[in-house]
Amino acid sequence: MEAMAHSDRVPVVRLMGAVPPPALVLLGIVSVQVGAAFAKQLFSLVGATGTVALRLVLAAVVLMLIWRPSLRMDRRTLLVIASYGAVLAAMNLTFYQALERIPLGAAVTIEFLGPLAVAVVGSRRWLDGVWVLLAAGGVLLLTRAQGGLELGGVLFALAAAVCWAGYILLAAKLGSQTSDGKGLALAMVVGAVIALPFGVTSAGTALLDPFVLVAGLAVALMSSVVPYSLELEALRRIPPRVFGILMSLEPAVAAVAGLLLLGEQLKPAQWVAVCCVVIASVGATRSARPEA
Repeated sequence: MEAMAHSDRVPVVRLMGAVPPPALVLLGIVSVQVGAAFAKQLFSLVGATGTVALRLVLAAVVLMLIWRPSLRMDRRTLLVIASYGAVLAAMNLTFYQALERIPLGAAVTIEFLGPLAVAVVGSRRWLDGVWVLLAAGGVLLLTRAQGGLELGGVLFALAAAVCWAGYILLAAKLGSQTSDGKGLALAMVVGAVIALPFGVTSAGTALLDPFVLVAGLAVALMSSVVPYSLELEALRRIPPRVFGILMSLEPAVAAVAGLLLLGEQLKPAQWVAVCCVVIASVGATRSARPEA
């Protein structure tokens, strides 16, 4: 049975292997942000927490069906999986709360402070200090320009940034202790279990509406299953530094997705702020030590 599942995955793996790694990363970024835009449109039906619960539960179901992982792992590996899943749930819950209050591009730009912090933490290079100041200035401009952003949304986005930093650090441990997507599938189950009570409390039986379930499945595929799979394949073939530089485009892609799919207009000064964070992230990734 497992061999059959493996043979079924071969064409997909072969197809991804034929695509250049930078294209995989960019496709993953676009998928995440389009998924976030669709998710925001579900807020009026099931709320932010209900949408998170749908996304994680349905993504967990899909990944478990694909990878069929076993629980026969040592305690340390299971602890990493549980921690990764908990951070995954917290990151999504806080980010979607931010998304409910501020534009998509602004939320992702602020959240991106997490990966930036991971890139420069512990560095004594003066240039990394410049990148940090540029990013901080960009976020400050973003939150204060043209009337600013709702404080609650900014705080939730900052909390999501902290979670994203932890997510990155735990992802490295997860990747070194598990194979394929088995660890990710189990971690997604942990995240789904954590998020589900919040979603049920918020949305109740509305989560079982057929339209909501179909829309939730689309969000789960675009925001979790597809991008995580593409990023995993890309990381096997390109250095982490190159991957980080490509990921730095995410705030700009989010701003464009918010504009095209949600009609969320950012003011000129806020676009400048987004560019500041993108430039800071690219610079910090390029100047980071190879082992980082």
